[in-house]
Amino acid sequence: MTLSRRDFIQKSALLIPALHFGSLYASNRSSDGKIRIGAIGIKGMGWSNLNSLLKNPDVICTAICDIDDQVIEERLKKLQEMGQQPKVYKKHEDLLKDDQVDAVMIGTPDHWHCLMMVDAVKAGKDVYVEKPIGNSIVECNVMLAAKDKYKRIVQVGQWQRSQKHFRDAIDFVHSGKLGKIRLVKAWAYLGWKQRVPVEPDGPVPAGVDYQRWLGPAKTQPFNPNRFHYNFRWYWDFAGGLMTDWGVHLLDYALMGMKVSDPKSIMAAGGKFAYPDDAGDTPDTLTTVYEFDQFNLLWEHAASISGGPYNREHGIAFIGNNGTLVVDRNGWEVIPEGKKMEAVPLQKKQDVGLDLHTKNFIEAIRAKDAGILNAPLEVGSHIAKLSQMGNIAYRTGKKIYWNKEKQNFKEPEANKLLAAEYHNGYKIPKI
Repeated sequence: MTLSRRDFIQKSALLIPALHFGSLYASNRSSDGKIRIGAIGIKGMGWSNLNSLLKNPDVICTAICDIDDQVIEERLKKLQEMGQQPKVYKKHEDLLKDDQVDAVMIGTPDHWHCLMMVDAVKAGKDVYVEKPIGNSIVECNVMLAAKDKYKRIVQVGQWQRSQKHFRDAIDFVHSGKLGKIRLVKAWAYLGWKQRVPVEPDGPVPAGVDYQRWLGPAKTQPFNPNRFHYNFRWYWDFAGGLMTDWGVHLLDYALMGMKVSDPKSIMAAGGKFAYPDDAGDTPDTLTTVYEFDQFNLLWEHAASISGGPYNREHGIAFIGNNGTLVVDRNGWEVIPEGKKMEAVPLQKKQDVGLDLHTKNFIEAIRAKDAGILNAPLEVGSHIAKLSQMGNIAYRTGKKIYWNKEKQNFKEPEANKLLAAEYHNGYKIPKI
């Protein structure tokens, strides 16, 4: 039987502490019933998110914010062609003061997510924030505390959670037909991810507020490699493929196994494909999360398409009777000998992003965070798990996690719990 949306969320709650959902969330709805969106960071996924939000008939864009004038000019022209007339801001704080904004979409680089999300809920806005929600374990916990204190509806951009075929696959895993599962694999073998060639530092492009873009990251010269899309390969701004794709795929691995926090984590990898690549993060990584009765294995490899089961990305639940493999295209079951029947490929049936933004709007209309498919609790938990993998890699040690204390046994690992803030910025205190 396929899980209903609410059942799906309730099962997801097995992974995390008690959720604070319900009807306590206020609403900023305008008198005409429109939900007015302010978009912060509109270059890449932020622009995709905004376009998807605008497919909902009662949504309008009343404000946009970006540090790049060229991006603003291009997006403003497109929005006006769509009949939208947003105000333009260069600083997110000014956008958040706009009483014509009910909810914000945050599509900036990872190192800005925490500050902007906390500012937004303080300002009384509901929030759609891109994944991974934070650039450190401490940031994830701060964002959770802010959401709970200010009682806002916050959806994380893990749009796979809104796709039916993923829910169907997890339902099959929970049926027990696979037999005892002792190994789960999740991977991202991304052939399109090529090397980042070394480029010299240079002048800041005209119309770019680069100091604003850096925000809490350490001051450093402008380099095209560290700007726009490629920011995700540098520790100052993001966590590489581990956090970029890991949050999507490891999320379903935990959900399928009905588990929460690992006992230990170890990782090994490096810049094996391109040792002289300009980025910081590893292009090849293997991470092992230890749980009771099974191991969870994460692998990523840039510039290689031939991943396990001939899939670039996916999750495999390996049981005694058979293996279920699921990715963004569908799921299937491969039997172990004659122990069970095969299940042929069950193809995807929907557009996950559009369902996800619709779910966010529905939650705002209903004033009910309980119907969110990817609430902040879920986004925070899986972002922290991905950060654990990076911390194990960066320390070069097997590390042990203490769920109650939210820290590690190893002092060197605890030094990486929080991202360093610079330029006068401080991690918010809630």
